[in-house]
Amino acid sequence: MADNETLECVTEHERILQEIESTDTACVGPTLRSIYDDQPNAHKRFMEKLDARIRNHDREIEKMCNFHHQGFVDAITELLKVRADAEKLMGQVTDTNRRLQDAGRDVTAQTEEVIRCRIQQRNMATTVEKLQLCIPGDTGYCYLRDLIQGYYAALKTMEQLEKVYIPRVSQYRFCQIMAENLPRLREEIKEISMSDLKDFLESIRKHSDKVGETAMRQAQQHRTFNSAVAKQVHTGHYSKPVYSLSGRTHTHISNGLLTHDDAGDEEEADEEVLTAQDLVDFSPVYRCLHIYTVLGDRETFENYYRKQRKKQARLVLQPQANMHETVEGYRRYFNQIVGFFVVEDHILHATRGLVTRAFTDELWNMALSKIIAVLRTHSSYCDDPDLVLELKNLIVICADTLQGYGFPVNRLFDLLFEVRDQYNETLLKKWAVVFREIFESDNYSPIPVETEEEYKLVTSRFPFHDPEIEKQDFPKKLPMSQSVPQIYTQVKEFIYASLKFSESLHRSSTEIDDMLRKSTNLLLTRTLSSCLQNLIKKPHIGLTELVQIIINTTHLEQACKYLEEFITNITNVSPETVHTTRLYGLSTFKDARHAAEGEIYTKLNQKIDEFIQLADYEWSMAESDGRASGYLMDLINFLRSTFQVFTHLPGKVAQTACMSACKHLSTSLMQMLLDTELKQISMGAIQQFNLDVMQCELFASSEPVPGFQGDTLQLAFIDLRQLLDLFMVWDWSTYLADYGQPNSKYLRVNPATALALLEKMKDTNKKNNIFSQFRKNDRDKQKLIETVVKQLRSLVNGMSS
Repeated sequence: MADNETLECVTEHERILQEIESTDTACVGPTLRSIYDDQPNAHKRFMEKLDARIRNHDREIEKMCNFHHQGFVDAITELLKVRADAEKLMGQVTDTNRRLQDAGRDVTAQTEEVIRCRIQQRNMATTVEKLQLCIPGDTGYCYLRDLIQGYYAALKTMEQLEKVYIPRVSQYRFCQIMAENLPRLREEIKEISMSDLKDFLESIRKHSDKVGETAMRQAQQHRTFNSAVAKQVHTGHYSKPVYSLSGRTHTHISNGLLTHDDAGDEEEADEEVLTAQDLVDFSPVYRCLHIYTVLGDRETFENYYRKQRKKQARLVLQPQANMHETVEGYRRYFNQIVGFFVVEDHILHATRGLVTRAFTDELWNMALSKIIAVLRTHSSYCDDPDLVLELKNLIVICADTLQGYGFPVNRLFDLLFEVRDQYNETLLKKWAVVFREIFESDNYSPIPVETEEEYKLVTSRFPFHDPEIEKQDFPKKLPMSQSVPQIYTQVKEFIYASLKFSESLHRSSTEIDDMLRKSTNLLLTRTLSSCLQNLIKKPHIGLTELVQIIINTTHLEQACKYLEEFITNITNVSPETVHTTRLYGLSTFKDARHAAEGEIYTKLNQKIDEFIQLADYEWSMAESDGRASGYLMDLINFLRSTFQVFTHLPGKVAQTACMSACKHLSTSLMQMLLDTELKQISMGAIQQFNLDVMQCELFASSEPVPGFQGDTLQLAFIDLRQLLDLFMVWDWSTYLADYGQPNSKYLRVNPATALALLEKMKDTNKKNNIFSQFRKNDRDKQKLIETVVKQLRSLVNGMSS
């Protein structure tokens, strides 16, 4: 058993030795450890075995060395022999190396240069490769700085930088800086675009006038063309128009933008009419809207734009203080308004939602209220009908223009009725001056005509027809004065002027006819009537002028029917139409005639009073000289000559004037006798007064004015006649006996009147009394007078009670 263990131990030691000889020294440690971990004292036996193996190898080494010793000795010998040659060769090699180094120094330098260049080339290639990745980002960023003004390209480039190029080279610091600067660049783009928008708003504020002028001119030319075509069609003479709808003269509205092909006038036939886009660059609005939309801030932009346009609308609607003084003031006002809303309409159609129809309608309604208030105020200051007419034309053109853009303009046309009233007022004021000038320059004498041509000239201006005068030979006179044809012509001119306002109002012929008739009625019943009334009251207008005025108004009244026909010819509306307003100016001439007649009576009475004031009776004269007073004869001669002129008066005007004059003369003479300032009257004065009254009666009986029946005119002096007869005959017994009887001889003698005159004839002062002789010769007669006085007083008292 012990032998077996020994055998195994020897075998194991042999294996370990083989491993030590054949394996790496790094594995010797674990192998040796296995020896110590085995049986006790096994390492001693292994050491013995290892020593035996070492000795064995030493013997083999010794054998090997002995075997190769002679060869080694021979090799050393040979090496010693070679040593000398090697030293010699070493010198040669050193010398060759030195020469080679000297010769290769330049090559080395060039080689180093080549190496350096190759390194640079490699670095450049690497740089180019990297820059190929950076160029889109870097170039885009730099280009972005240059494209800030080109907003669309800038935003697109910015988007490419953020999404494509910068992510590729995000590891570079400059790319990170660019990425950090992009939001700031966006804000910068917004600020620049907003600045452009502000410049646009300022520009459009300046150009609104021109835009509105262009739009209104185009609308006016289009309306004029359509009116001409309609007129030709209406008259039945329509042919191919000079202005073709398919040619360069057609004006139309497309997509909210004005386009016009021709100005319509020969002078502007070759000129190209500018549109809103030509006058205003709308690109800032489009750019700014796009930028804010892309950047997600569209609502801010819309609110800002609308707010600013509202402010500009208020500025546009604010008129200049002196706008009403010239048509240019009104024209600029309307041009700015139309230009503003043309631009808004363009923005409405060219953008999507920047402004809405509700927004423009709100602006327009606000503008309408302001426009109407402004025009009401300023038109009230205007006293020039031509300026008011221009204002009306501007309102119509403005309304037509904006209506073409879809804005409701009914309130503007309603305003025209108020402007029409103002226009009529200015016309009436203007024609009042014209009428006054005509009346002041009139000579108030019948119109003399020397030849047939002069006669036709007058009748061409005024519709005068009188067969009797037409039969007369030249020269002859027409009954009216020169103011009549002038007034008639001016009334027609007024109708023409009034018609000008009715044009282009889109009203029917019946409405226009009604307007003309109403305005003409105002002219006749207010303006002309007032001028006639003032003329009649003027101090320098005498009886002759008043007579001529009555004749003139008669002829003007007769001419009213021709004015009716004149209006009918203009409007083509028959006066028989149910709702047609009639000319009631006839009342004007009737009233003027009545006023002139009344003024004739007044002036005639005033003239009589002037003569009466010249009376110088000697009330205490003993007896009359047997002749009528001079003042009275002058008065009668004046009346006779005046009534000869009155024969030209129509109707019973002359008879009425004559009767009025006689009554006034009778009353004045009666008042002269009964004047309280007159205290005494002699019988001689009564006789003189009686002679004067007789002359008045003779004048009345001479028929100074034809047409009186019987002694109608003499009856004007009946009161005086009976009173004077009573005193001349001294027929008191008859008067007192017949008083109150309808057939009394002295029926027109009032007891109070007789008493007053009798009191003046009593001898109360005992001097120069006509009854002084009675008292001396017959005191009974004096008592009779006293008795008569008492009875007259009794009658007067009885009447008063």
